Amino acid sequence: MSNPLDFSGRVAIVTGAGGGLGRLHALELAARGAKVLVNDLGGTVNGSGSSASAAQKVVDEIKAAGGEAIANGASVTDFDAVQAMVQQAMDTWGRIDILVNNAGILRDKSFAKMELADFRLVLDVHLMGAVHTTKAVWPHMVAQGYGRIVMTTSSTGLYGNFGQSNYGAAKLALVGLMQTLSLEGAKHGIRVNCLAPTAATRMTEGLMPAPVLEMLRPEAVVPAMLVLACEDAPTRTTLCAGAGTYEAAYVTMTQGMHLGLTPDTPERLLAHLAEVTNRAGDSVPASGADQGTNEVTLAMAAHR
Repeated sequence: MSNPLDFSGRVAIVTGAGGGLGRLHALELAARGAKVLVNDLGGTVNGSGSSASAAQKVVDEIKAAGGEAIANGASVTDFDAVQAMVQQAMDTWGRIDILVNNAGILRDKSFAKMELADFRLVLDVHLMGAVHTTKAVWPHMVAQGYGRIVMTTSSTGLYGNFGQSNYGAAKLALVGLMQTLSLEGAKHGIRVNCLAPTAATRMTEGLMPAPVLEMLRPEAVVPAMLVLACEDAPTRTTLCAGAGTYEAAYVTMTQGMHLGLTPDTPERLLAHLAEVTNRAGDSVPASGADQGTNEVTLAMAAHR
């Protein structure tokens, strides 16, 4: 067995940590030595209401087990409140090493029936909430030359799910955010990753049969979070986790085909679409520039 992951001396912020998966993230980080700011608005699954008790209960659990933690009830949609939350951690412990963006809500409905207000709110919580927290911790991580940021994405964002267009759009946007921040953070020792959990929580308990939910205990997701947040964490990695199974998800690009630009290019593209989309030899681009590089390379080769 390899050496146990040790978070002694590290300071972590976990959002949406008053229950479910976030609570388990906070408890396990604390059990492994981290000082944890437990953030939770204390609202319902759909984002309504608030209560300071949710975060405090988890803090009490951590302290009862001999750990160190503080509570915070800020809404991640409120940037001023998020900045104050980060300052609370800095005032208490003097640094922030880990940010786990876990806060989220659901407003499920088919796209045709969904109100735009529900679409915007889900984006505000999942996407802008993660932007707010990451923006607030970023200068502190840059100054100390160390940071680990975990975004919580979803199979809905990666692959789609009926009735969750708002949730899927927000969750895939977090992957795009991770892709760029991992590049920008590299020189500062900041590693940014995504976690795609499948777990039985308040947000999923009505969606799956009981035997399946029993297999999908949220505890089985936590190991992937620990790997993405530890000192030896990868960066720009999307780990999927559920029922004790772990996978990785990638955004890939096919080799493509140069067709040039002629009046009949649209017709020829349609005729060759199976070849253009053929995944044999596909690659994971190192950055967005790789797409243009591939396109120009094929174009130049065709005109030699």
